[in-house]
Amino acid sequence: MTRPASAVFVSVIAFAAMTVSSFARLTAQTPPAAGAQAPFPETTGKAPLLKVCSNCHSAETVIQTLRTKQEWSDVIDQMSRFGAEASDQEYDQILGYLARHFSPIRVNKATAKDLEATLDVPGTVAEAVVAYRVENGEFKTVDDLKKVPGLEYAKIEAQKARLVF
Repeated sequence: MTRPASAVFVSVIAFAAMTVSSFARLTAQTPPAAGAQAPFPETTGKAPLLKVCSNCHSAETVIQTLRTKQEWSDVIDQMSRFGAEASDQEYDQILGYLARHFSPIRVNKATAKDLEATLDVPGTVAEAVVAYRVENGEFKTVDDLKKVPGLEYAKIEAQKARLVF
């Protein structure tokens, strides 16, 4: 079955708009500061992300904005429709990787389990963050997190661009 010309036209326009938007975000990005963390942490999902996403554009283009897990899932579905090829397992790994490393961290709403995964801290420390929040009220700034016993500020500092209060 062939697609009507109008559907093809809409798909082409959508792809062009997405490409222009991605390029604009990429060219507007400032280079990382000296000593900054590499953009792609070495965890499960990195290899398939780089393999699949860099077939059409730089993988850095993918991570220009933070997205929720559902938004990443929608992006992956869209790229699949545009021709990205990967196994179901690779798509699952890519989604997990993007959700873990390139999603906002809502420190005043996240569960201890979510904080453990996204902040890369032990469960006991994540539980301490939630307990501190319950006892003292919501965090308002990154500096408020310094008051949590056992939380290494360097871990928070490395993730501060992802923190949402």
